[in-house]
Amino acid sequence: MKLIVHGLAALAFLLTSVWLPQVEAKQVKTFVSIAPQQYFVQKIGGELVEVSVLVPPGTDPHTYEPKPRQMADLAKTLAYFAVGVDFEKAWIKKIAATNPNMRIIDTDAGIAKMALPAHLHEEKGHNHSSGKKKPAHTHDHSGAPDPHVWLSPPLVKTQARHIADGLIAVDSANRARYEENLAGFLQEIEALDAELKMLFAGSPGAQFMAFHPSWGYFARAYGLEQVPIEIEGKDPKPAQLKELIHHAREHGIKVVFVQPQFSRKAAAQVASAIGGRVEVMDPLAADYVDNLRRVASVLAEAGTPIPSVP
Repeated sequence: MKLIVHGLAALAFLLTSVWLPQVEAKQVKTFVSIAPQQYFVQKIGGELVEVSVLVPPGTDPHTYEPKPRQMADLAKTLAYFAVGVDFEKAWIKKIAATNPNMRIIDTDAGIAKMALPAHLHEEKGHNHSSGKKKPAHTHDHSGAPDPHVWLSPPLVKTQARHIADGLIAVDSANRARYEENLAGFLQEIEALDAELKMLFAGSPGAQFMAFHPSWGYFARAYGLEQVPIEIEGKDPKPAQLKELIHHAREHGIKVVFVQPQFSRKAAAQVASAIGGRVEVMDPLAADYVDNLRRVASVLAEAGTPIPSVP
């Protein structure tokens, strides 16, 4: 009799498994501003989340305007992860208005922002942006906060905690999964941070040039100095370009970074004049960890430029 009962139970389970439709857990719909954030949210949310990126690859997030279809998709989103890029200032209220039930998480909350250098010029010494206290002779005419906090692995740990908290707030049933994924992601970021610190340990104060000053937080994290080419959002004038070339020669700079969203003309002029090279490096690349490794590798292969003199 027991065998018959067990047999019927097994048959019922088999029929249920085969014939009844399986109900899959519904993914949490989320939006992020830029592609690196998608990497972060996907790592922490795993298969529990669906992550859409507002700013498409190759687009400048400083001036981006969301498309009508994106605004419609936002109306069905549970969480939006902001990071402090320029277009958010103009659009965040409109984004929030599309969906009053959507939770907006400021992933850069609690991070002290550096000033974004718009025009740094030399008087008696050098001109650079490292995130350190600036020498008395260096003038920063911008004062606007630098939004590129995702390019510093130590600061990504703060952003990751905010992301996990945001996901837990809209999907508390999966708190344990999010916390577990967060722990794994933090280990990945800490390993990357240790790797980069070791790579640059022998070159404190090493300088590199960047057309658009996106890499200030990266430079600060690893004891480097970023020298911006862009002057207040524009290509440098001939006299300014000449000064930049002189500075690059004086300090042994051989690499000029340019990102795909900006013109390469001024960067190419500087690189040609100093016998260096232009490297296209995207601060908005989706493959976050591999991208920072590529950036670090390029800088390391370029040698150790002469540190700036205090």
